Amino acid sequence: MQKTFNSNVVPRRSAEQRIPDSSMSLTNGTRDGFAFILVGLPGMEAAQFWLAFPLCAMYLVAVVGNCAVIYAVKTDPALHAPVYFFLCMLSAVDVLLSTCTMPKILSFFWFDAREIGYNACLAQMFFIHALSGAESTVLLGMAVDRYVAICHPLRHSAVLTNSMTAKIGFVAVARGALFFLPLPLLINRLPLCGSRVLTHSYCVHQDVMHLACGDRMPNVAYGLTAILAVMGLDSLLIFLTYAVIMKTVLQLPSRQEQLKASGTCLAHVCVVLAFYVPLIGLSVLHRFGRDLPTA
Repeated sequence: MQKTFNSNVVPRRSAEQRIPDSSMSLTNGTRDGFAFILVGLPGMEAAQFWLAFPLCAMYLVAVVGNCAVIYAVKTDPALHAPVYFFLCMLSAVDVLLSTCTMPKILSFFWFDAREIGYNACLAQMFFIHALSGAESTVLLGMAVDRYVAICHPLRHSAVLTNSMTAKIGFVAVARGALFFLPLPLLINRLPLCGSRVLTHSYCVHQDVMHLACGDRMPNVAYGLTAILAVMGLDSLLIFLTYAVIMKTVLQLPSRQEQLKASGTCLAHVCVVLAFYVPLIGLSVLHRFGRDLPTA
């Protein structure tokens, strides 16, 4: 639930009061002028302006770093291998994912631009979920690459060709888009009424869905199905893949070979954890966080 703003943050409270009354139900004819209200960091409203500077620095570092990875792999023929192509895919997804959220967050923190238009919110929602689904598929592809390289090293060059890697990348993009395109369409069918206030500085399906006053069951059912069919299935397959990898690594004759084989998977495991742990945490927050009492 949204926490009450600090009493010393007068400009932000006044900005919200200037927004037209949001208690009326919205029809298709009035959605064009409708805007959601973003929420920053509860209890830290006064510090948001200064927190935007390190956030901006992190965003610039992420964009420059990921673009440097893509450029290095593109220009160096020695890096034209599946593992580096997967790394480029991850870099591209990270740049797009951060770009579709961070500029709006910075404008909110710096210029108090708390409103986001209805269509802009749905577009941001689609890109956040679709890109997250694509990243999950790429992580699964990287796990398969490590499985073939460790468990079937003689077949690696024949199975994980550059052509096959490109096909996996195409499947990742198509899968993310097809599975999560219905989310904004399902939101569009709902009458929006009551509060306009989101619980984040960006738009996600679970958050926007709770502002609707119609039948949300199709949204709940499909949202859960899409998450389980993409992120849930991918995480299960990644876990099973690494279980087989670890079994193979432990059967290697020497300790040095075991460390070398497991070391090639360590970076990927860290990336997998960095992706799925916040995703699970956000899902739990949306499921149970609204039932928690406010401070």
